[in-house]
Amino acid sequence: MFKRILVCGAGAIGGTIAAFLARCGHPVTVVDLVAEHVARIRQVGLAITGPVAEFTVRMNALTPSDLRGEFDLVLLAVKAQHTRVAVEMIKSHLAVHGTVVSVQNGLNEYLIAELVGPERTLGCFVHFGADYEAPGHIAYHIRMPLMLGELDGRMTERLRAVHTLLQEFEPNAEMTDNIFGFLWSKLVFSAMMIAQALVKVPTQEFLDDRSYRPLIYRMVGEVARVAAAEGVRLMPFQGFEAGAFIDGDESAMDAAVSEYARRRRGSKKMFMGVYRDLFIRHRVSEVSPWYAPVLRLAERHNIGVPALTTGVKAIASIESGRTSLSNDLAAEVAALLHGAATVQDVQVLQ
Repeated sequence: MFKRILVCGAGAIGGTIAAFLARCGHPVTVVDLVAEHVARIRQVGLAITGPVAEFTVRMNALTPSDLRGEFDLVLLAVKAQHTRVAVEMIKSHLAVHGTVVSVQNGLNEYLIAELVGPERTLGCFVHFGADYEAPGHIAYHIRMPLMLGELDGRMTERLRAVHTLLQEFEPNAEMTDNIFGFLWSKLVFSAMMIAQALVKVPTQEFLDDRSYRPLIYRMVGEVARVAAAEGVRLMPFQGFEAGAFIDGDESAMDAAVSEYARRRRGSKKMFMGVYRDLFIRHRVSEVSPWYAPVLRLAERHNIGVPALTTGVKAIASIESGRTSLSNDLAAEVAALLHGAATVQDVQVLQ
């Protein structure tokens, strides 16, 4: 059905999906800002390594200035903060009846629909584990089902066509009538990424060490309660029950974190995405664009989110260079959160 497929952003998510589709013979073009990455893919091929798959595939790869022609399917895989710029770039290359699928983290579907129209926007929940290692090289650590859905929950021919296509990447991909339930659940889950980055320990150690649980419960619970106020039906994934954090039931929250920790034990992926952005790739994370709409909605619903506000502010301070992460800072942040601090109390981050 799709004559020309564009994957915008050839990093961990976009590059992995593009490689599998290209290996299956689909007409895939990738566009990416990193010229060295693009040249390597075009000339040598994109290497996928790791426990899930090992192969190298060449495909058409371009930088934005070289992009030409129209595409009837765009898989948008840029960081959340680059969504607007990326969509503005691809708008003139999107066929009249083309579709943009957000294979991103966050609630980017709202912005994409605003820019190209909801009739040309499809939602996707992604949670597989992959890391960009070097130009032309992505490590694929963990398989995970994709969830695809129309923004209004309908089951359409377009949805079925994209689902069939992406099953060639992930055979267990599914269609859902509640895509925002999954996207919000990922935001609930991703609040743990903020907490992990602040304490700066490997993921499995962070999940297994119960001294970090109060920090997780506070930060994650606040996002869950905003979702509930919005009327979102949170959906479980990989054993993670986002809805368990709404009511503040400590036994339910403990069970949710423990079950997720159990399922990912043995994974080669040592750090979550926020940590990798800050301390391995040394770049701005997606934390601010992920949670800006959550903070706005919390204010609208008059829901206090001091832990989330503190965490987002701390990450922004680290990204700007105003604060260097240290054990002392992590301990102070944890103490403030435990004491139900408001953001005005966080003097160390000013």
